[in-house]
Amino acid sequence: MTNVTPDVRERVDKLRKTIEHHRRLYHTLDQPEISDEAYDSLLKELSDLESRYPELKSADSPTERVGGEVLKEFSKVRHAVAQWSFDDVFDTTELMKWHERVRNFMRKAGMKDERLEYCCELKIDGLKVVLTYENGELKRAATRGDGTIGEDVTLNVKTIKSVPQELAGKNIPRELIAVGEIWMAKDRLIEINAERRAEGLPPYANTRNFAAGSLRQLDSRITASRQLDSFLYDIDRYEPPTAELDRQSGELELLSRLGFNVNPHHLVVSSVDGIQKYYEEWAKKRDSLGYALDGIVIKINSRKIQEALGYTGKSPRWGVAYKFPAEQVTTVLEDIAFQVGRTGVITPVAIMRPVLVDGSTVSRATLHNEDEIRRLDLRIGDTVILEKAGDVIPDIVSVVKELRPADSRPFTWPTHVPACGGDGAIERVPGEAAWRCVSKDSFEQVRRRFHYFTSKKCFDIDGLGPQILNQLIEAGLISTFDDIFTLKKGDLLNIERFAEKSADNLIQAIDASRTISLSRFLASLSIAHVGEETAYDIARHFGSIERIERAERQDFEAVRGVGPKVAQSIAGWFKLADNRKLVKNLLKHLTIEAEQLTANRPLEGRSFVFTGSLPTLERQAAEQLVRQSGGDVTSSVSRKTSYVVAGKDAGSKLDKARQLGVPIISEDELLKMAGR
Repeated sequence: MTNVTPDVRERVDKLRKTIEHHRRLYHTLDQPEISDEAYDSLLKELSDLESRYPELKSADSPTERVGGEVLKEFSKVRHAVAQWSFDDVFDTTELMKWHERVRNFMRKAGMKDERLEYCCELKIDGLKVVLTYENGELKRAATRGDGTIGEDVTLNVKTIKSVPQELAGKNIPRELIAVGEIWMAKDRLIEINAERRAEGLPPYANTRNFAAGSLRQLDSRITASRQLDSFLYDIDRYEPPTAELDRQSGELELLSRLGFNVNPHHLVVSSVDGIQKYYEEWAKKRDSLGYALDGIVIKINSRKIQEALGYTGKSPRWGVAYKFPAEQVTTVLEDIAFQVGRTGVITPVAIMRPVLVDGSTVSRATLHNEDEIRRLDLRIGDTVILEKAGDVIPDIVSVVKELRPADSRPFTWPTHVPACGGDGAIERVPGEAAWRCVSKDSFEQVRRRFHYFTSKKCFDIDGLGPQILNQLIEAGLISTFDDIFTLKKGDLLNIERFAEKSADNLIQAIDASRTISLSRFLASLSIAHVGEETAYDIARHFGSIERIERAERQDFEAVRGVGPKVAQSIAGWFKLADNRKLVKNLLKHLTIEAEQLTANRPLEGRSFVFTGSLPTLERQAAEQLVRQSGGDVTSSVSRKTSYVVAGKDAGSKLDKARQLGVPIISEDELLKMAGR
């Protein structure tokens, strides 16, 4: 017996009730309130707790159940062969544990010398269907239901063109029970959602739930209009038997010959390394397909070994689902900290129980501002749904309030933040949801301004990273930006970890940065509301730092994309004597170049968003190319975006582009458009 604390018992009880609530919404009603990935994350936490504390496991636990109950509107169908669902693995460690369990079962069954191969298949994100044929004719189609009883959806399935009404070929089985997945194409969902938006209706969340809802329509004409499709992947019964059923790969070949739509991307491998290679390949290529995937399925290819291994209460021991990195997971909020930015704006940061999301372990996420915390009704100890996709910063999207601790209290915004320096006083930014430090010269703000000044977006001084900058600031060697350009080799040799060579390298890097474009110079000054894009627009409009220094608020408002708030911020910054002095001192050491534009400006009037890593161009160089060719670069995808330039490991921006119908191009296509 393990030592189970009251807190653990309470957590397990709440998890079971919460999962049962969302399971019914997901499997039975097709009306999920949380994503499939968040549901999986809750289920995994419960499974882990039950494994750690076996005495808490019960026969009616959600971890022991398959699917959901049958809706009363549909006729019930008792499955001739019990239906099941695969256990999940989420990383190579869990995959290896499953592989070792398979080997152990084989040894116990006296099969250690049997050839072990794995059939790898794509895990289609759709709705499982069980098809029964008698003498080659489709007699019944049913949903999985709870594994024993399903729903009769025969009339609706008959509207799906890829499901044969009669089997093809010569040797037709007397009886066949085939299992597969009903799915909807991504493009079709985009079309339907566009129609719904035009009618003022909310869009459907994903293809899986829309496919499930479409298959369970009481009017078959509605199902037919949804243009569903299918992939078949298993044979539960085949009379009379045939030798092809000895292998899972043989089943797939047989299904294809009988006229079923079989996914072509299956592969037989002989090792765990082969499985991992297949997994990694499709994790990268999943977005290139017209249908949604949420992982791969691994099945032992030999039917003889499958039968020896058998089943647990709800899953086969001979197969497992290897899920792709989740973009949404659940975790627990342990604290809220406060981060002071370079302009003194305070950002609340969630400190969370570490969790794997989208392939990386995350323990912190931005909470943006006080209003966001209030909107979420976020409290310490809450179970939260965390989202991260590609290059998107982790974000808390909602709270699972059913799991909220009984003694939780609403979060209270602080009146003082120590990182602000002085007495730590803070104030609300007029007209905004943000708070900022009253003092403008705390060490935290100073060091962040220096970090940004030397970053790739601005002066890009190689070797002058945050750690070295902090040492220089603490040693009193730099206190204003222009001090960087007065550093000597002797100054650096007094700093820890600096030797002759490293000191020489840094001095050379500083000298190499003394020529800079006007837009990067403006961005480096940490003027509130002035980032890369605004700096570029201003630089292109005015052409020189002298004209910018003389400009008034209304002059800045004349710049495309610059509103009153930004204009006031820039004009006000240049009116302060200390800021004018800083610019004057910097200009003693620097050469400011006007923005270079190509003569014919082939990208004039077009806007571009970048996502993923490009083959040859670094992001900064690619963005500069667009601007020099007359185009604009923006950070988010909208209907106004002209093109999305996608590279390797593209993130959620790629999905957004497809959803909105924004053209997607490669680096090579961008270069051709720019005349390079």
